[in-house]
Amino acid sequence: MRSRSSSNLLVGFIGSAVILGGFFGCSNSSDPDQQVPQATSFPTQSAAPTESATPEPTESQTPTESATPEPTQAASSQALSALASLPIKGRAPKTGYDRDLFASDWDYSFGCDTRNKILRRDFSEFAFRTGSSCIIETGVLQDPYTGTTINFVRGVGTSSEVQIDHVVAVSDAWQKGAQQLSSDQRYAFYNDPLNLLAVSGSANSQKSDSDAASWLPANKAFRCDFVARQIAVKLSYNLWVTQAEYDSIYRVLETCPNQTLPTS
Repeated sequence: MRSRSSSNLLVGFIGSAVILGGFFGCSNSSDPDQQVPQATSFPTQSAAPTESATPEPTESQTPTESATPEPTQAASSQALSALASLPIKGRAPKTGYDRDLFASDWDYSFGCDTRNKILRRDFSEFAFRTGSSCIIETGVLQDPYTGTTINFVRGVGTSSEVQIDHVVAVSDAWQKGAQQLSSDQRYAFYNDPLNLLAVSGSANSQKSDSDAASWLPANKAFRCDFVARQIAVKLSYNLWVTQAEYDSIYRVLETCPNQTLPTS
């Protein structure tokens, strides 16, 4: 009896040990405090935005001054702007032209005629005839057309050495809009100081009734002033230019980008 009890006790003890062993062997998988921490993924350096991910604007992305060209000096000059405002048309027929349709002689006002007024304005020095406050007896002209100096002496054979030129010739004006002017406007055109210059008589004869397309002063230094004066006159009297005239004036003004218009 004792041996069987001992055997039973031994078997019970072994069974209990097996059960307890199984219980404690599984505890690592069920106890949260004993679990092995899982690897936590942290952003690596490559995952963070880098400078190359957001490129800085390049010069080509930013508008530069060259994208909007600056106007040239020539394009902004007063004379060229005025030239651009003149109508361009063909030359009208000279039919019906007569110089007397403008004036038969110089205007006389305020005690003096237009010719002597212009001589007094354009001479670098002058002397009146004795007893007169109008008539120029002698004077010195720095001729704008030739660049030469003319010593003027009034007289039958010498007065013609200095003549008064209509910068926009009278017949040229007739063919480019003056036919539509009133008689008073044509008279004003004929005597307007803006359209008159004291010049060499021989140069004036060479110019005759030419426009800028067929004649320019031999004195190249004066060409910009010359064509600017023609523009100013044509603007004042609503006259036009031909295409050839326009082109010639434009070429001259390209050489003097700051050219202004005269006012008298």
